[in-house]
Amino acid sequence: MQLKELSTKEEMLEQLPLIQQLYPEFNEPIYANLLDEMLPNNYKQVVAFENEIPIGLSGFWVGTKLWCGKYLELDNVIVHPNHRSKGVGKLLTTYLNQKAIELGCKLVALDAYTTNFSAHKFYYNHGFVPKGFHFVKFLEENG
Repeated sequence: MQLKELSTKEEMLEQLPLIQQLYPEFNEPIYANLLDEMLPNNYKQVVAFENEIPIGLSGFWVGTKLWCGKYLELDNVIVHPNHRSKGVGKLLTTYLNQKAIELGCKLVALDAYTTNFSAHKFYYNHGFVPKGFHFVKFLEENG
């Protein structure tokens, strides 16, 4: 497996089929519009390839918050169903952990849905622990 860090909209748009594994309702205009909003805020992606075929992806951001200082946040870690339990998620998280260290981050953070128990197990097994609750208030009726 090889990893490649992506920083351009064009490169990221090529990953739409992988993004659709998590968000099947996304089409290119929806994804492109979201990227237009995210890229100016330092959003990037790292993609795992096997034989030049993308099999896993994680978006990430680097930011600073009062409670923790500089941090790297994993955003939407996706592994194609045909490639799960083959070390792809570990490869992505290890890469991003190292990147966080190189950038002088104090921690790596992520969100996981409360019902995604397999993700919880994966992150626990890779050294992540819950620090608090991520509360949301939906402002649209269908949120």
